[in-house]
This record gives sequence, structure tokens and C-alpha cells, in this order.
Amino acid sequence: MRLLNLLLGGSLLLVITLSAFESPQKEKKLVKVWETDSTLRTPESVLYDPKGDVLYVANISGKSDSLDGDGFISKVSLDGKIENIKWTTGLNAPKGMGIHKNRLYVTDVYRLVAINLSNGQAEQTWDSPDKKAFLNDVTIDKDGTVYVSDNRNNKIHRLKDSKWEVWVDGGEINNPNGLLAVGTKTLMVGSTKIGALQAMNVETKALTKLADGMANTDGIVAVKKDFIVSDWNGRLFYITADGQQQLLLDTRKEKVNAADLAYVPGKKLLVVPTFLKNKLVAYRVE
Repeated sequence: MRLLNLLLGGSLLLVITLSAFESPQKEKKLVKVWETDSTLRTPESVLYDPKGDVLYVANISGKSDSLDGDGFISKVSLDGKIENIKWTTGLNAPKGMGIHKNRLYVTDVYRLVAINLSNGQAEQTWDSPDKKAFLNDVTIDKDGTVYVSDNRNNKIHRLKDSKWEVWVDGGEINNPNGLLAVGTKTLMVGSTKIGALQAMNVETKALTKLADGMANTDGIVAVKKDFIVSDWNGRLFYITADGQQQLLLDTRKEKVNAADLAYVPGKKLLVVPTFLKNKLVAYRVE
């Protein structure tokens, strides 16, 4: 057990971090609600749009780094019905997504693409200065600053006030995959190299490890002040704000992956892309 200071949502908190896998006092459980059919194609990421009350799904549809233009975005209802399988097409292995105003931002191997939510058309792109970039997750804070992970090259890109840059290069981010902006002062980072969830102070770029032992960390969602983190291999973890950790789901034996997930607060609905199984599975968090 150790004490640490953690900046969340602009407030400095004194946090007691417990040993890995020490469960929350009140354990959570998942109840399966629905699953889609298997017409999706390597769904890597799912994102809830509260304004449209719909789920967007990024389908790689091929190799994860292929520039083949076969990737697409689907729209799925909150009851698991695929409303539009190919709402937007022509993408390259799309992965993480974020929404700000009327735009959907999605990674496209080496670039970030902004798509108009009204018509599904790409409006603007930003290329990484690194030709070997492998852009993965996207998160956007309430002020519209966009953060993008490059988990093969240990970098985080940032788009702020129209300036696109490599914001963090190297260091203890340890091959970041999942990102989640908490307020404007904290960036939660899923560090795949060490299987950890870390909190980064946006102003100083200092990192604080909240939990570890999660192998190939992928998606991160907030559940009030807590977090749910996916391990791409097929596990889901509930992490409290003070670092208590609970294994929620393990589908590794069934060879079902758990990629970049979404959470619908009003329904307490957790939606998990199964990657190679080509479907979404939704659970109620209780």
C-alpha cells in the first residue's frame, strides 16, 4: 500500500493505491444484455454518441496496418441492431475514435481523420510526421483538445488550437494504447508494455501509476470516478479511483478478444468489440 497524489479533473487528490488485484469493497458484476450478429469486420473500437444516442464502430476489415482503404465505420443502436454497416467507407484500418462538436475523429494508421457526423464525409486529415506511425486510440477533452496514441512508437500526438504535433515522445508512457481525457488536466494512459493504467498530469507530463498487471491494455472508459480497462487478450478490469482492482470478465479460453470499449452511463451499458469474432457484446454493469 502506498500514498500518492493524483490530479483528476483539475482537483488534486490524496490517493491510497492498493496492491494489484485487490478488489473494490463492493464488487461489480457484468450481466450480458445483447450481442450483434457477426457482420462487422474486425471491430477494434466502439464509441457512444450521446447526442445521436447511437454507437459508432470502427472496423479494421483487414490487417491492422494495411493502407487498403477497406476500413469502415458502422452505426449500431443501443439494443444491438446494426443500423448502417458501412456508414463511412474508404478508411485504412480505423481504430480509436472521439467526438467533438459535429465531428468524429478516427485514426487511420498514419493519420487522423475528421468526419462530418451529418453526412459521414471526411472533412480534414492530419498526417503524422513519422512515416512508421501506428496511430491507435483517440480521446478529446471538453475544450476540444485531441490526443492520439502511437503505441508501436511510444508517442502521443496532440491536436490543439489547430496545431498538430508529437506531444510526448518516449519515456514512461510505455507504448500507450488506450487514452481517456479526464477534465482538461489529466490524461489516463493504458500502457501496453507494462500492462498498466497511468494518470498523466497534462501540464507537467508527470505520470502516476494507478493499477497494473493487465497485460495488453486497450480501451479505457470512465464509470463516474472509476474506470473500466480492457486487456485485448480478453479481460476486463474495474479500477476504482483509489486503485482497487477487480477482474470483471475473462474470455481468453474462448479466444474472444476485448478491444476498445464504450460505456453508456444512462443505461450502465458496457459495449465490448470482440475483434476477430466480428461482433459487439453488451453488458450491464451492476
